[in-house]
Amino acid sequence: MAVNPVFNRIDKEAAQGGYAGFGTQQQGGYAQQGYAPPQGQPTFPAGYQPGPSESMSDQQLRDLYDQPPAGPAQTGRLTLDDVVVKTLVLFGLVLASSAVTWFVVGAQPDIATPVWLLGMLGSLGLSFAIAFSKKVNVGLIVSHAVLQGLFLGAISVTFEARYPGVVSTAVVATLATFVGMFIGWKAGFIKVTSKSRRIFGMFAMGYLVFLLVNLGASFLGFGDGWGIYGGPLGILISLLGVGLASYSLAVDFDSVDRAVSGGAPEKYSWLLGHGLVASLVWLYIEFLRLFAILQSSD
Repeated sequence: MAVNPVFNRIDKEAAQGGYAGFGTQQQGGYAQQGYAPPQGQPTFPAGYQPGPSESMSDQQLRDLYDQPPAGPAQTGRLTLDDVVVKTLVLFGLVLASSAVTWFVVGAQPDIATPVWLLGMLGSLGLSFAIAFSKKVNVGLIVSHAVLQGLFLGAISVTFEARYPGVVSTAVVATLATFVGMFIGWKAGFIKVTSKSRRIFGMFAMGYLVFLLVNLGASFLGFGDGWGIYGGPLGILISLLGVGLASYSLAVDFDSVDRAVSGGAPEKYSWLLGHGLVASLVWLYIEFLRLFAILQSSD
C-alpha cells in the first residue's frame, strides 16, 4: 500500500519502445514507433506488399485515402477515458465497501480490528500479486478494491470514535492534495524523471517495511498503541508519509500520460485505475494518522 509497483511494468514497456502488438508494424510503408498512422494514410496488413499483379486502381487508392483514420477505440489502444472510467469504477467499489463496513463495524466495535487487519493485509498481498502477474486479472483488481474498502471502513470508524472529526478532515485534505498535485504536475511545477522515480521507489519500499514493523510494535504496546509514531518523531514521520503518498500521485499521473501517448493496450486501464486508487487510499490513511496524532497531542 505504501508503494505502487503496478507502474514499474508499464514504464518498463514504454521505455522499450512500445507495447506488445502496438507501434512496431509497418503500416502503409511507414515504420511506426508507438504512433498511429498519419492522418489519411491507408493502412495495410502487417507485412503486406502489393505486387505487380496486385496494383491498386486510382479509385481504390482514393477510397483508402478518403477513409477516416482508425482511432484508439478501433485499434484497441488505451485512451484517457478508459483510465478515468476504470478508476471511477474501482473507486466506487472502495466507497461502497467502506460504507457497508462503516455501519457494520460501527454497530459491532469488537470486530473492528480483525476486519481492518483482513482488509489491510489482504489488499497488500493482492497488490503485489496484481503487480507481478503476467496478465491483467480484473477479478483480482476488483477484489483488491473491496478489501481496501473493508480496511478503510473499519479503520475510519475506529479513528472517528476516538478522535471525532478526524475522518472528514482527512477526506478534505486528501481531495485537496489530489487536485493540487494534478495541477502542479500538469503545469510542470512538479517534475517526474527517471531519477526521481528510482529515488521514490527506494523510499517507498523502505517506508512500507517501516509500516509493517511499526504495526508489530503497536500490537506489542509501544508508544501507547501508536508504535514508533507515538514517539517524539511521530509527527515528522507522518509528514514524510504524506509527502511520499502525494508524490506517488504525480508519478501515477505521469505514468498514465506515458501509457496513453505510448499506445498501450486498453486492458492496462484496469491496472492504471487500480494504481491511482491505491495511491489515493494511501494518502488518505497518512492524513488520517497525522491528524489523529495531532489531535491526541493537544
